[in-house]
Amino acid sequence: MLRKRVIPALLVKDGSLVKTKHFKKPLYVGDPCNTARIFNEFEVDELIVLDIGTGNAQEQINFRLLDELASECFMPLGYGGRITSVAQAARIFDLGYEKIVVNTGALDNPELISELARKFGSQAVVVSIDVTRDVFGHPHVRRRDCGKYHLSPIQWASKVCELGAGEILITSVEREGSWQGLDLVLLKALVDQVGVPVIAHGGAGEYSHIRDAFDIGVDAVAVGSMVVFHKKDSGVLVHYEGNMLHV
Repeated sequence: MLRKRVIPALLVKDGSLVKTKHFKKPLYVGDPCNTARIFNEFEVDELIVLDIGTGNAQEQINFRLLDELASECFMPLGYGGRITSVAQAARIFDLGYEKIVVNTGALDNPELISELARKFGSQAVVVSIDVTRDVFGHPHVRRRDCGKYHLSPIQWASKVCELGAGEILITSVEREGSWQGLDLVLLKALVDQVGVPVIAHGGAGEYSHIRDAFDIGVDAVAVGSMVVFHKKDSGVLVHYEGNMLHV
């Protein structure tokens, strides 16, 4: 059984480290490679890099940046952003990454999940699911490139597990960057439904939020604001405290 994990999640746009709130208004944070060096010093167990780009389907993966990040990082690395083929994934793994994260590519072509799992093993394939709630509070899968997608996140999560996903990264759009806490109702429903590790993302602002997620069975919590800001509505201060691992 995997131990509980707290994973820094770094957002990259146009080669720079940024942080968003509700997926909007990316704020410049710094250089991703410099930040990776800092996390090396903090002895972080795992790191996820998500390139949020512009939403343009024709935009290319920044392999040069991925190479630079891999050369700086001593911890296991995961990457997500515009992965649509096994060939792209193979190139990323060849750079030294342990996991790939697929989102829109899996929505457009669910069979991609199976292809990746067969080639690299399920343990290397993370499916990212972004979730937004409608005016009635019902959750829907959201596509970054065109907004809401009328698909149940629980049903989609079950489907991606059948297709071979080894982990699920679930992000609450309304809570992302808010510091107000994770969507425990959604997370609990997901944990009860799927049999793979669940990584919760979106809303963690204090240690109790992480503890609450672990208490309902979440396997890992991905944190963004907590590791790039000193505190809510405060300046940038990339940091990672060891007691995050002991909540």
